[in-house]
Amino acid sequence: MRNTPFWWILISFMVLLDIYFFQALKVVTHSASGRTRTIIYASYWVLSISAVILLIILPYLHFEKQARFTRTTIFALIAGLFFAKLIASLFFLIDDIRRAVQWIAGKLFVSKTTEKELQAGETISRSVFLSWAGMIVGGGLFGTLIYGFGNKYRYQVKRVKLSYDNLPSSFKGLKIAHISDIHSGSFTNKEAVIKGVEKIMKEKPDLILFTGDLVNNTSDEMEEYMDVFDKLKAPMGVFSTLGNHDYGDYASWETPDEKAANLKKLLDIQSALGWRLLMNEHVVLERGEEQIALLGIENWSAKARFPKYGKMEDAYSGAEKYPFKILMSHDPSHWKAEVLEKYPDIDLTLSGHTHGMQFGVEIPGFKWSPVQYLYKEWAGLYEKQIADNSSEKGQKLYVNRGFGFIGYPGRVGILPEITVIELS
Repeated sequence: MRNTPFWWILISFMVLLDIYFFQALKVVTHSASGRTRTIIYASYWVLSISAVILLIILPYLHFEKQARFTRTTIFALIAGLFFAKLIASLFFLIDDIRRAVQWIAGKLFVSKTTEKELQAGETISRSVFLSWAGMIVGGGLFGTLIYGFGNKYRYQVKRVKLSYDNLPSSFKGLKIAHISDIHSGSFTNKEAVIKGVEKIMKEKPDLILFTGDLVNNTSDEMEEYMDVFDKLKAPMGVFSTLGNHDYGDYASWETPDEKAANLKKLLDIQSALGWRLLMNEHVVLERGEEQIALLGIENWSAKARFPKYGKMEDAYSGAEKYPFKILMSHDPSHWKAEVLEKYPDIDLTLSGHTHGMQFGVEIPGFKWSPVQYLYKEWAGLYEKQIADNSSEKGQKLYVNRGFGFIGYPGRVGILPEITVIELS
C-alpha cells in the first residue's frame, strides 16, 4: 500500500487538513498573548509534521514480533489525530459555508450600513463559537480513543436465552459459549488473555463455538498462545470455522505455495488445540438419544471486498433430516444474503467479523456504531419475522463483538465479548 497513489493522496490530504485546521486554531487563540500563541503554534506543527513523517516511514520500519504493539499504537495515535481533525474540520467547514453565504447575501441584498449594523449586534462571533465547538468535539474524540486503549482486555459476558419449539427436549438447557475474532497477532498481554479464557471456562459450557479469525495474517501469530487456547474444553467439544483473516490474504507471500503452507499450518494448529474445524461440512451433536446438526462453512461474505470461500450446499447436504440446526458462519452478511433465502430451516446462525468496529455506544435499549452503516446486523441478536405484522419469530442470528482486536488497539463503548447462549 505504501507505494500506491492512494497512500500519497492520503498523506497529501493530511497535510491540507493540518493547514485548514491551523486556520481555526488561530481564530480561537487570537486573544492569547504573543508568547502563548507561539508555544501553541509550534507545538501544533511539531506534532502534525511528526505524524506525517511517521506515517511515511512506518511501512519501512521492521518491528520485531514483541514490538508490534508499538507500531500499532503509533498508527492508532496518528489515525486518531487524523479523525479528530477531520471531525473538527466539519464544524469549520459549516462556518466557512455560512460566512460565504453571508458574504454573497451581503453583496447582493444587504446595504453596507445594514451589514455593519448586523455585525455590530453580535456579542460573539459565530466563527469563534464553531471553531471552539470543532476543537472540543475533535479533542473529545481523540481523548476517547486514548481512553479506549485500556479496554481491549475487558471481556464482557453476554448472556442470551433462546427458545425454540423444535429443539429436541434433550437439548433444553444446552449452554453454548460463543467466541469470535481472537486475532492472536494483536495480543501483547498474555496474562490478560489467560484471564479471558478462564472467564469462558468458569461458565462451564456444554459446547464451545469459535466463528473465525484466529490470527491477523500468519499462523505463527499463535505460537505464544497455544498453551492458552488449548485450555478451552467442553463436554460436547470445541468447534471452529475460518474467518477472512485466516487465509493469509492480507500478507505478502513469495509464492502461492508459501501461502498454502501457512493455511495448512493454521489448520494443524486448530487440530493441535483440540478444536474440530468445520470446513463446509456438518457434524451431528448427540444428547440423550436425540440429535441436532452443527454446520460450519468457510468465510462467505456478501460484501465484494471479502472472499466467498464457503460452500453452504456442501455443509448442508445430509443435515436436512435433523430437527434443529446451528450454523457457524464468520461474516454476518451471509445470513440475509443466502441463509434466509435458501435455508429456512437453519434455526440459529452464529457470526462475528464486525467487532462492533471496536467503537460505539451501548446502553440499555440503544446501541450505535459507525459499522452499522456497512452491516445491518453487526452486534447482538437478530430475528426474522415469520410474517408481516406477526409477533412470532423465525430464524435467529447472533453476532459476537469479538474476543480480540485489530487495527485500533483498544475499544470504546463496544467491549470484547464472551457470549453464553442457553437454548430452551
